[in-house]
Amino acid sequence: MAENKNFVINVNGDGGVNISEEVIGIIAGLGAVEVEGVESLAGNLTADNISKAGQGKLAKAVRVVDADPGKIVVRMAINMKYGYEIPKVSGMVQEKVKQAVETMTGLVVTAVDIRIATVSVSSNN
Repeated sequence: MAENKNFVINVNGDGGVNISEEVIGIIAGLGAVEVEGVESLAGNLTADNISKAGQGKLAKAVRVVDADPGKIVVRMAINMKYGYEIPKVSGMVQEKVKQAVETMTGLVVTAVDIRIATVSVSSNN
């Protein structure tokens, strides 16, 4: 997200709405950490600090790629909690992120690519 792309939605005769890649990353990140089994985003970004993290730190965990006009691909790295099934949690993250981004932005999410960065073995699982 270094160059901070913008995505245009709702173009009509009165103008359009631009959404920055950072905003889409925040929406996607918050959706991901709501899933049981996800400890945080890569870089230890939790629900409490995702929106405060700043573009540089968020860019390490979430990337938004143009697919076609009005369509995007979200790529993210997550930290899993130990003891959860990776395929199951990853599938739930993909669904949650897709739903959150599409609902809030109107953009079509064609794919959500997940990378497991670490597995947390903390005692509070």
